[in-house]
Amino acid sequence: MKKVVHTKNAPNPVGPYNQAIISGNFVFTAGQIALHPESGELEDNDIKKQTERVIKNIEAVLLAAGSDLAQVIKTTVFLKNMSDFSSMNEVYGKYFTIDPPARSAVEVSRLPKDVLVEIECIAVLKK
Repeated sequence: MKKVVHTKNAPNPVGPYNQAIISGNFVFTAGQIALHPESGELEDNDIKKQTERVIKNIEAVLLAAGSDLAQVIKTTVFLKNMSDFSSMNEVYGKYFTIDPPARSAVEVSRLPKDVLVEIECIAVLKK
């Protein structure tokens, strides 16, 4: 069984996918980029600002699913340029301070809308 998650507090999907899917006790989010949910505009071309927006979008999706950032068990970070890793990591670390999730980070040649970072995650539902 799976349940679709959708919230107006995160950007609408721009293709045939959902913001997240709940299956069993897990929430699987789609990759989030630095789009503002209200305006649909991209965050400035700054890795720290984009990372902040991405994590806020993930948080909104998780809250709509019945979870939150503290329940995240795995993230995958896609970076346009690995030289942005330390700046992304600085912002990321503000949100995942206690028992941070497992994480992979990879450099990719191009991301949607030419953003600098995209992050997806797997979380458990809150009990």
